[in-house]
Parts: sequence; C-alpha cells; structure tokens
Amino acid sequence: MSRIGKSPITVPEGVDINIDGNVITVKGKLGELKQEINDIDFNIEDGVIYFERSSEKSDQKAKHGLYRALVNNMITGVTEGYTKKLELVGVGYRASNQGQKLDLAVGFSHNIVLDLAPEVKVETVSEKGKNPVIKLTSYDKQLVGQIAAKIRSFRTPEPYKGKGIKFVGEQLRRKAGKSA
Repeated sequence: MSRIGKSPITVPEGVDINIDGNVITVKGKLGELKQEINDIDFNIEDGVIYFERSSEKSDQKAKHGLYRALVNNMITGVTEGYTKKLELVGVGYRASNQGQKLDLAVGFSHNIVLDLAPEVKVETVSEKGKNPVIKLTSYDKQLVGQIAAKIRSFRTPEPYKGKGIKFVGEQLRRKAGKSA
C-alpha cells in the first residue's frame, strides 16, 4: 500500500470540509479550495479523513498518495498559507509592486510587468547593499509555485556568475570559467 495514502489526515479546528459527490471543498480562515477526487474512496470520521483504494491497479496506487497529499496541502494552505521568496542577483536588477502588478527590471531593454492573481499577495523588499527579494504568499500551494516558477523563468540563474532570479536558499551549481 501507499505509505502516504494510508496515513490519515486530522482536520484542525476552524476548518470546514464539505463533500459534494466526488468534489471535496476545504474552507478555512485564509480561503476556500476545491479538489475533484476520482477512483479513490474517502470518508470523514470524527475529524479524521481516510483515503482507500478499491483495487491494486498501478493507476489507483499512484492516485492514492496523490489525492491524500493534495487534500493535506489544501488543509495546510487554508490554515497557515504558503510562502515563496525569490532573490534577484545581478547589477541593476530591481523589483517593485503596485498592488497586484509586479514590475521587474532584470537586464532587458524594457521592464517586465506581471499581473498576479488576486489570491496571491506580493511584497518586494529592497535594502541597500542586499539583493532585492520578492515574497509571494497565498493559501494555494500550486498557484504560488506556478507564479514563482514563472517569475524565475524570466531570468534563470546562469552557472558562471550566478546572475538571475533564484529562490532564497537555493544552491546553484557553479562552473569554473575559462582557464588561461
């Protein structure tokens, strides 16, 4: 059996879970998320969610752990939320935001202006002597990760000098330059 899929999820206080057919809705203090669950049976008993599969097919084995992890991420998201931090490394690289518009200056002839989803809160921190940092916060883990990957794709870190947009704490694989 899937070790992830068979572990139960305890529902914390302040989280409402509604089941409508095969759609599970999780509502908490930060927001509301929905997920459609196919081929996997689930039930709620005394504030604990259990996931079970009906056969040993490889498709169901894969979905067993997947849906359990997705529902767990939804519960964590509506209670605590998720945060991604991106760091701009390079001379003249800047980031600023006006509401939900993120303005990036990352070495192109023009600035990149990105409209963000209303579920994502954006904050830019620029301190003198330090690299600018973009902080993305939301209750939807998939959305935060997708937007962070999109921002990083504008200028991925290069292996020689390390210039580009990287996640805070990310270890880059550096290469040596030409040896003369």
